[in-house]
Amino acid sequence: MDESSGRGMAEYRIDELAHAAGSTVRNIRAYQDRGLLPPPRLEGRVGIYDDSHLARLRLIGKLLGRGYTFAIIKDLISAWETGKDVSEVLGLEKVLTDPWSDEIPGTAGVEELIATFGAGLDDEAIARTLQRTIELGLIEPEGDHYRVPSPRLLHVGAELVAAGIPIDSVLDIAAQIRDDCDVIAGRFVNLVYEHVFTPLHDEANPSTDEVSEIAAVVRRMRPLVKMVVDPFIARAMEARVQAALGTQLELIRDHLTAERPPSAAEG
Repeated sequence: MDESSGRGMAEYRIDELAHAAGSTVRNIRAYQDRGLLPPPRLEGRVGIYDDSHLARLRLIGKLLGRGYTFAIIKDLISAWETGKDVSEVLGLEKVLTDPWSDEIPGTAGVEELIATFGAGLDDEAIARTLQRTIELGLIEPEGDHYRVPSPRLLHVGAELVAAGIPIDSVLDIAAQIRDDCDVIAGRFVNLVYEHVFTPLHDEANPSTDEVSEIAAVVRRMRPLVKMVVDPFIARAMEARVQAALGTQLELIRDHLTAERPPSAAEG
């Protein structure tokens, strides 16, 4: 590595740059091929890099660490190079990736789960039930215990089992409701994508204000989804309960009336 006092920047050969950035020569070449890293200055047949390349490599590493794809990183770098506010783009990414629930995950031990959901099951059935619960995302193995992403969902399951519903039936309905909710979420996302994201994507150079507006729309969607789903599910439950149990309640009432001895007034 050479120090170039005239330019005020350190200079690196490709292997030196890789070492300084904590990367590899192979990665550097790949980033150049993808247009993420500017080419070096050539001195004869030797490529010379400087601190701007080092800074870019470190930025790429951080963005990759946050889960960005190469395509998104390229878009972010292009936005920055053309004078756009990258913080607005990152702000949109934060809105898109923030969890939609304020529920705090919990933990549960194997014995606790078996006591709650596996009473009366043999070892094979317990193992099968645990595996299916993991596949549904209701619990996640974590060392000698399980992480519970949604304690509320686990509580609902426990209440249903306590009411006498078999655990297999509880897991069946959990899978069905999960799929139903995925359909509802897809409808909301498609609505916004069609009317908000697509016009932005069709523009060659969307403005910072337009990117900010996208983030604002996504923020507003959060309470709106619950505001729509809650009343619809409440009305649907009212109708379903009345349809399913109304006749049974009438039969029970008629039965109790027939068994009740007549009162003195009635006699």
